[in-house]
Amino acid sequence: MTDQMIVLVTGANKGIGREIAAQLAQLGHTVIIGARSLEQGERTAAELRAAGASVTAVALDVTDPGSVAAAADSITASHGHLDALINNAGISHQPGADIAGQMPATADVDHVRFVFETNVFGVITVTAAFLPLLRRSDSPRIVNVSSSAGSLAAISDFANTDPIALGYVPSKTALTAVTMMYARGLETENILVNAVCPGFVATDLNGHRGHLTPAEGARSAVTMATIPTDGPTGTFTDVDGPVAW
Repeated sequence: MTDQMIVLVTGANKGIGREIAAQLAQLGHTVIIGARSLEQGERTAAELRAAGASVTAVALDVTDPGSVAAAADSITASHGHLDALINNAGISHQPGADIAGQMPATADVDHVRFVFETNVFGVITVTAAFLPLLRRSDSPRIVNVSSSAGSLAAISDFANTDPIALGYVPSKTALTAVTMMYARGLETENILVNAVCPGFVATDLNGHRGHLTPAEGARSAVTMATIPTDGPTGTFTDVDGPVAW
């Protein structure tokens, strides 16, 4: 897709989200950074604008329906439609919580619920709020940033050395399934909905232990956000292609 798009990226003030925003802006698209802290979002937007990008920021807490609704109203007023929604905001754990809260033998349901509020329910809240704007686009698409860590094929392999996390891992399994439900449900409206895995990227989410850079991790989302109007829907991919899930 080569036409200029208006794109919203959630959780885009840092990490993978920031790189998604930067790469889309470099392609000539107008990007809106969604961030819980408007101050941090504005700071990132200003840094990207200094490089010649068309980037603005909006306050958007995906776990707060009021914040999401206000962001949708703001973008409606400023742009009138949305061409692509990238649900990137995600967390691995509740801040300050003990990792034992995500271990099956010592699970803290409130800890697990906290992770799902952002990684799953937040995506549903944001998507519902922005569907009216996406429907005004000639080529609407939704990209959900999931993870192969939630692949059923991977987590059923007892030789798998990935961490066991009753919140984060199943939340990504659920997010991929949610993506497929949206893809099927919106197919007749020609809204393309796909999930992507950025890979093991060095970000705050994993204490910067990943072996990929945020710029590398952003590539799969940027690719799916810019597919042609007749592109795929209902897929789960990374930079190398389909992910088994």
